[in-house]
Amino acid sequence: MGWFDQLKPRSGDAAGVNRTAANGARNATTGGAQPGAPAKMPPKRAWLTFLIVLLANYMLVRYLFPGPDAPIVVPYTAFKEEVSRGNIESIYAKGESIEGRFAAPVTWPPPGEQTPPARRGEPASRSERLNQGPPRTASTFTTTLPLFVGPDLETFLIEHKVEISAVPIQSGGSPLATLLFGFGPAILIIGFYVWMFRRAQQGMGGMGGMMGIGKSKARRYDQEVEKRVTFNDVAGIDEAENELVEIVDFLRDPAKYSRLGGSAPKGVLLVGAPGTGKTLLARAVAGEAGVPFFSMSGSEFVEMIVGVGASRVRDLFKQAREHAPAIIFIDELDSIGRARGQVSIGGSSEQEQTLNQILTEMDGFSGQQGIIVLAATNQPDVLDKALLRPGRFDRQVVVNLPDKNGRLAILQVHTRTVPLAKDTDLMEVASSTPGLSGADLRNLVNEAALLAARREQDEVRLKDFMDSLEKIVLGPERALLLSPEDRERIAYHESGHVILGLVVPGADPVNRVTIVPRGRALGVTYQRPDADRYNYPEAYLRARIIGMLGGRAAEEVVYGTRTTGAESDIEQASTLARSMVTRWGMSDKLGMVQLAPRQNPYLGTATSFGSDRPFSEETARVIDAEVLRIIGESHAEALRLLRENRKRLGALVAALLTKETLDEKEILEVTGLPPAPALQTRPLALPDTPAGAPAGAAVGA
Repeated sequence: MGWFDQLKPRSGDAAGVNRTAANGARNATTGGAQPGAPAKMPPKRAWLTFLIVLLANYMLVRYLFPGPDAPIVVPYTAFKEEVSRGNIESIYAKGESIEGRFAAPVTWPPPGEQTPPARRGEPASRSERLNQGPPRTASTFTTTLPLFVGPDLETFLIEHKVEISAVPIQSGGSPLATLLFGFGPAILIIGFYVWMFRRAQQGMGGMGGMMGIGKSKARRYDQEVEKRVTFNDVAGIDEAENELVEIVDFLRDPAKYSRLGGSAPKGVLLVGAPGTGKTLLARAVAGEAGVPFFSMSGSEFVEMIVGVGASRVRDLFKQAREHAPAIIFIDELDSIGRARGQVSIGGSSEQEQTLNQILTEMDGFSGQQGIIVLAATNQPDVLDKALLRPGRFDRQVVVNLPDKNGRLAILQVHTRTVPLAKDTDLMEVASSTPGLSGADLRNLVNEAALLAARREQDEVRLKDFMDSLEKIVLGPERALLLSPEDRERIAYHESGHVILGLVVPGADPVNRVTIVPRGRALGVTYQRPDADRYNYPEAYLRARIIGMLGGRAAEEVVYGTRTTGAESDIEQASTLARSMVTRWGMSDKLGMVQLAPRQNPYLGTATSFGSDRPFSEETARVIDAEVLRIIGESHAEALRLLRENRKRLGALVAALLTKETLDEKEILEVTGLPPAPALQTRPLALPDTPAGAPAGAAVGA
């Protein structure tokens, strides 16, 4: 991108009708759950979970770091010494192991000594492990009898009044506590894995399949709980609404159509550019009919595991049958509905299996069941032909971009809760936003409200909308320190665009010009079409190219040099000139031959010739020559007009250097020029026009 950019909103080659792009506000009342949001744990369960975690931590600490009541391991010689001193109160013998209780607590190992290590090749017992390290004082002990001990040990114990017990010596605490601390850690580990397994099952969709992975992830919108979306929340798409009225009427009263042998279409495909409101329109159909609405994105069907997508398709249609009449909405259908046979791994890809299951399910139910499948895509050209045949997706509803009246209706919907000032004319805003979708308009209203709040206003004014529009279309302002020479050159560049926009017949009216850096541009000229255009005459396209080259032409007239500031202008002019030659047949040398693919990927017209061009090298040279001719003629015309209006160009530059930004009224006052005159077109006289037939009948493009 160069220094200067002429940014003009395109009026949209296929601008039609639209709707609001609002996705429908979710229920914000207390207790209303939002679809897809994780469920909140009840307070009682939260406290119980907290207590269980505390107990587990306590038991783990007790297991790893025993208290003073844990027995110490003493050697047999130390045991006999304590017996001789009369410090042994009682013992319990089992095999070679003896455990007992001291009359007075004993510290072991004594200071300065270490516990002998376990025998090589044998793991140390738990007591030996716990007895290693610093000295510890305890009232109980354990020891091991040597193999050579004789039968005189019992006499020795009786002489020193040691009680020989027939039951084990308790080292402190109840038997239940001993059992709990002995097996508690293992129980906790098992319980933890069981809890994780159940959580995984719930997260993957229940008990079906392997951890429920084959369950459908569709979100069900309940009309009684969620905010009900109806056609009153949708604007600017009257044609699309009329196509879906029969769907709503059938879901309300199926007998009305079945008595005459008719049935509603099984599937309706919504086609349109992003942001035109296909999802909202589907929800409005469900809201008008008052039936359950199952929504799922196409990408949510396919997982890494083969067969998961087909399983989820079966489960989705099963849920719809259980709640019939119902609507199934599949967003971004092209992610799973692409033509089969293009990619195949191991004979059949997961995407193809999912598509095959959708085709089977749509064949498996009749219209009388009350299940309607709505799908949305912006690339219908890549869909499998078997998916679009009658009996599956019977209808295709095109959701176009809005015209001026549609944009006005959309703005009225989105400003219901926005306090507007008296000077705010929504029709003026709608006229200034050609080519914007419903989502763009919703964003515009939100940006204007935020801007008014930052300015500490109580109402949203027209200026807030215009400033927000500039921010969205042109980009935010940039604080750059420019030299006086650079500012003057930028002013001449933008003034060249403005002067040509005023003097070239048929040019779009100049709405605003600024030399304040915005986005990636250091200066911007904003031209607003006076009306939505659906057909472009050759003279209008020439006028646009001349206007695009006005910045470079102004630099050449004033400075006699060239800069990089016209990069974006040259790119746009070259693209438009090449389209005139290769797509629209506006070259006498080449005639009406299509030499380039159409470029509208959102309406199923995105085709490509690839590396095999449908024309020869000689034709390619002619194309380049014709593009150069159109650009050269337009550049020469721009230079001529700017030389004729040299004084007006200088006056406009002086005003820009003073105010930096000028609106349409100020531009006309400074230059003294009226808006550009309209194109003078005359009918084409056809020699074979029959008598009485209108001359110059237009053929729709």
